[in-house]
Amino acid sequence: MSRQVLIVSDTHAFLDPRIAELGQGCDLAIHAGDIGSIQVLDELKRICGEVFAVRGNNDVRAKWPAREQAALPGLPWDLEIDLPGGILGLVHGHKVWDLSDRHGRLRGQFPGARAVVYGHSHTQCVDSGQQPWVLNPGAGGRQLTRSGPGCLVLHAGIRDWHVDSHRFDPLPARAHGE
Repeated sequence: MSRQVLIVSDTHAFLDPRIAELGQGCDLAIHAGDIGSIQVLDELKRICGEVFAVRGNNDVRAKWPAREQAALPGLPWDLEIDLPGGILGLVHGHKVWDLSDRHGRLRGQFPGARAVVYGHSHTQCVDSGQQPWVLNPGAGGRQLTRSGPGCLVLHAGIRDWHVDSHRFDPLPARAHGE
């Protein structure tokens, strides 16, 4: 048995439609925080069927639509997800202040995991040089996407895991009021 896992982060209330389309081939979605709206999670659930998500530093009442704020307490700060072949740790990463050893600290937070997913930096990264791997999908929305929105797809099998990185050109600027 294997699972195809769409990994996104930092959508800030907007999921890039190309990432949503890519998710059509996945049976699980992971969101590493700074979600911005329950609508993003609803869209991921519609596309992938199953969704796991954690809160980010921007997933606070002041930054979410009033009608959606009741969902915030149900979002944990970190998770461990059981996948074929191992555990996937999930955290936003904003509490890891030591940037010189961010990956080491994330590995220390989830020592029994096969991989750790984090967001916050908006910078895509696949660090598979040691276990647990450290993965960051980059920003999956419109805000601060650096060279364009991105995501990862994890292929998790009993014996083998591998990750495909996806990066898209930036979307055109929105018209005023859009």
